[in-house]
Amino acid sequence: MSKISIIAAVADNYAIGKSNKLPWHLPADLKHFKLLTTGAAVVMGKRTFESLPNGPLPNRKNIVLSSMMSEGVTEGYYEANSIEDALELCDNEKEVFIIGGGAVYKQTMEFADLMYITWVHAEFAADAFFPTIDFEKWTEVSREDFEPDERNIYPFSFVTYEKKYN
Repeated sequence: MSKISIIAAVADNYAIGKSNKLPWHLPADLKHFKLLTTGAAVVMGKRTFESLPNGPLPNRKNIVLSSMMSEGVTEGYYEANSIEDALELCDNEKEVFIIGGGAVYKQTMEFADLMYITWVHAEFAADAFFPTIDFEKWTEVSREDFEPDERNIYPFSFVTYEKKYN
């Protein structure tokens, strides 16, 4: 069974997107995301996939959730019509990353093992939000805090949470 990890950049008000784009630009977070997910499988909703500027993410097994499956062969990614089907496509993967959007995060929160959250310490207008985290069910296992700099204009933190199993 693959380890299931949620990875997201989340504002202090739980905003994650506006008009199918990130409401901020943090190069350090993009680099962190690439470092963690390269070589693994990534599962995303159709709108998240459509928001990728260059199509499927390179060096990753891309799985797109969609209720409307494409006709014929898809180029560079797989399609699944349920979370269960998506995870079945990842049977041989060591780690599967859930990369969005809001509805997909909400569906997978209960069976994720880890969460890699980049907390963006600001509030943003948004139309997509991360589900509220029940911190009774998660333990913070690592944290790195960063101040703004010339490339990353917002303070942010890379925080890893592990699911508590009773």
